[in-house]
Amino acid sequence: MRIVSLLPSLTELVHALGRGSELVGVTHECDFPPGVEKLPHLTRSRIAHEASSAAIDYAVSTTGGGLYELDETLLAALKPDLILTQEQCDVCAVNEVTVRRAAMQLPEQPEVISVNPLDLAGLFTMIDEVAARLDASSLAQKIRQGFENLSAEIAQRVGNHIPQRTLLLEWFDPPFCAGHWNPELIQRAGGVEVLGQTGEKSRRVSWDEIASAEPEVVLVSACGFSIERTIAELDLVRQHPQWQALPAVRNGRVYVTDGSAYFSRPGPRLRESMAIAAAAIYPELCGDFAPPGAIRKF
Repeated sequence: MRIVSLLPSLTELVHALGRGSELVGVTHECDFPPGVEKLPHLTRSRIAHEASSAAIDYAVSTTGGGLYELDETLLAALKPDLILTQEQCDVCAVNEVTVRRAAMQLPEQPEVISVNPLDLAGLFTMIDEVAARLDASSLAQKIRQGFENLSAEIAQRVGNHIPQRTLLLEWFDPPFCAGHWNPELIQRAGGVEVLGQTGEKSRRVSWDEIASAEPEVVLVSACGFSIERTIAELDLVRQHPQWQALPAVRNGRVYVTDGSAYFSRPGPRLRESMAIAAAAIYPELCGDFAPPGAIRKF
């Protein structure tokens, strides 16, 4: 099968399901597992890579239509049998309508599977759906079992400790709290998300809301940003008086992770995202769960 993936998390899923060798094209943001970035890139962003978080937010708020362009000429040349895409977020990947329109114009009429997980149940449904199409249901079961095993081990270690009030920030200029599956990850990691709601979109929040929520732990996973880039921009946030007054800041419990790799990608590495959350919320109990270098104290 000739597979095109137009979402980094789906690229990761295809590999986890043992069919990575059949990928013939990916997005410009696909970077895991190592080597996948060498495949032909079918997309590009209309926003400059070096733009600040504030500039990116402005572009997202004011740009009409999708933020990504699809190379339809290359798509035709690759002659895919299956195209994997998403219908969740035009900020995250190329627009689904654009993908389906392009696929209809191809003489081979490739199959298009579009996903839209809103919570962990939706994530597992997505994995099962793609796995069934790729004849890899047994590997899908292993992915889910690994997730549940880690969840159970975290619960065993945390025991009867009171859940920590936790804020997962998906953006910071302006601030956004994280929705979708992330509040569930925080809950399974021993916390309680103070602003984000399971199954709801990530949303812009005010500093007054953040201050009123009084988070004991702040985990920053800026969508699309590395740890280094996030820390560089967070230096500006330090100057905000309401930031300085947060219990998490006063007690040195602010952590940064790679928002490009974790939390924002609904794929196999949400397991690692849950591990990172547990390491931030209960470092003395679960600090060894996080992948090496995946979390840094701010």
